[in-house]
Amino acid sequence: MTAGAHAFAARIWQALDGPHDALAHLQITGTGALPSAFAVSDLAAGSVGAAALALAEVAGLAGPVTVDRRLASFWFAWSLRPEGWRMPDPWDPVAGDYETRDGWIRLHTNAPHHRAAAERVLGPQIDRAGMARAVSGWAKGELEEAILAEGGCAAEMRGLADWAAHPQGRAVAAEPLVHVGPSGGGTGSGWAPRPGRPLAGLRVLDLTRVLAGPVATRFLAGFGADVLRIDPPDWNEAPIEPEVTLGKTCARLDLRQDADRATFEALLAGADVLVHGYRPGALDGLGYGAQARRALAPGLVEVCLDAYGWTGPWAGRRGFDSLVQMSTGIAQAGQVRQQAAKPVPLPVQALDHATGYMMAAAVLRLLARRLSDGAGGAARLSLARTAALLVEAGPAEPEPPCPAAGPEDLAPVIEATAWGPARRLQAPVEVADAPMRWSRAARRLGEDAPAWAADGAGP
Repeated sequence: MTAGAHAFAARIWQALDGPHDALAHLQITGTGALPSAFAVSDLAAGSVGAAALALAEVAGLAGPVTVDRRLASFWFAWSLRPEGWRMPDPWDPVAGDYETRDGWIRLHTNAPHHRAAAERVLGPQIDRAGMARAVSGWAKGELEEAILAEGGCAAEMRGLADWAAHPQGRAVAAEPLVHVGPSGGGTGSGWAPRPGRPLAGLRVLDLTRVLAGPVATRFLAGFGADVLRIDPPDWNEAPIEPEVTLGKTCARLDLRQDADRATFEALLAGADVLVHGYRPGALDGLGYGAQARRALAPGLVEVCLDAYGWTGPWAGRRGFDSLVQMSTGIAQAGQVRQQAAKPVPLPVQALDHATGYMMAAAVLRLLARRLSDGAGGAARLSLARTAALLVEAGPAEPEPPCPAAGPEDLAPVIEATAWGPARRLQAPVEVADAPMRWSRAARRLGEDAPAWAADGAGP
């Protein structure tokens, strides 16, 4: 069933104001789907396809763009297959769904400060059983607000109709799927696409975290971009680093220190693209608001995201894919579909991954515009708006499950990651005359010096 994937790609491409005739080059192959109440495999193939169409456009490639719907579905989960070691568990021991006295709530405690915020409300807990007891006496809405007030992350489960009627649901529904701002000032960058490795020499400053932003920059690195990820000294996301650092340089800077601020400003001045996932106002608080960024890097292409949208009462609210699924009715719809006793989320973090590929597509569309008029530009997306895109497509049609990934689905090359040898799934997309490949293995955050590739050529 590829019509649904084409429909998602067309909807995303339209939001990006892409040339309509480019859609004729998109081919979707593969059978089977991830089991879900919603068309997750179609969203996977469609979003990957839109990013690849944008890559072909900016590179001036007129050949076919072919997405393997099955492989795209797998890339929305885990692309890495360790050899002789295990991937860490991505979830904190007390993260998850809990039943309150009037419904369900999800606690997101993967970051230590988010767990500490929840425990300031619920008391210290050593396991899920203790957390369940602490949660059970609360009303879900009151607990959500109490944890948020402490700087934590939580989401009560709402239904689709509840979210549609909620002030934030209405605000998100009125937002564009991709908001593209006016062109910025002219650029002094001499970057232009190169044959065979279209994004070689493109400098991408990556200020993103779990998970959409890193997916976007991983895609760009796959076609040669010089992606430099910057994290603060105390940030870690060890369980997913093998997935999201592929092809990147990973460094740390403390923007509270003058020397590191000077380094960051020099890096930003040399960047073609800035991708960030900070909540609205966060960069301003560091002294790098929009005006300051434009002054440092005229002509910059900038793409950013947040969780719950850019307008409405929840604009800037902390959130993650799993929380947005609870808030927007997706988890409850899954529960109803399966007649389950608890929330049933999507089988993968599809909001994150799809938004990531749409972010990559937005970067490339803005670069295409910059190549024509010399001006930078900005775009913004949100997980909640991507959720609306998925829900608007309606329930998933019955379809056999994707056949499991086998050895034939893995790239033949052994990847020497920082954790040990591994093999990666084959790329989910083929772009004529521009193979998707990564020249740098996955690495730990902070492993590198904060510098662009010496020759500007990228990996």
